Amino acid sequence: MARTPSNMLPLDTQAPAFNLFDTVSGRTLSLDKLKGSKGTVIMFICNHCPFVIHVNPELVSIANDYEKKGIRFIAISSNDVINYPQDGPEQMTAHAKNEGYPFPYLYDETQRIAKAYDAACTPDFYVFDTNLKLTYRGQLDDSRPGNGIPLSGSDLRHALNCLIENKENTSPQKPSIGCNIKWKNA
Repeated sequence: MARTPSNMLPLDTQAPAFNLFDTVSGRTLSLDKLKGSKGTVIMFICNHCPFVIHVNPELVSIANDYEKKGIRFIAISSNDVINYPQDGPEQMTAHAKNEGYPFPYLYDETQRIAKAYDAACTPDFYVFDTNLKLTYRGQLDDSRPGNGIPLSGSDLRHALNCLIENKENTSPQKPSIGCNIKWKNA
């Protein structure tokens, strides 16, 4: 397994806007229409990465816990589907259904959005406030496939609680670790 860290986009960065195809609803959706009333989590994931497969149950749990608190979750896959066909839109639809994703799973065919967010790996997490300013970027928690640390979502949950409670997040923000995004050949 490749172990690629997040690039750690600077805090207070404005979320780049997008209109992307949602493989769950079959519609094109925009960040402006999807953003949450209290905040928005944007995560770059894919179907086949062992790091994402490892965290999927906790992603679903956190989304279910926090969506009712005004936090919206948006998943984006930006992988090259020519060389990684298992990450194609049809497979994304089936994967979202199998995992019980309670959030849209958007397809970034051009990879323009991943580049705009400086995304590097799957999973890669970004938390934005009501004004779409970045308040957190980094890992879900310290759990990784095979390291024996149970999934808790502690880092992301803490960031979301700080956002909801309007408190500064003074905890260290550690990069996520995962498979590199599968970039298209230039």
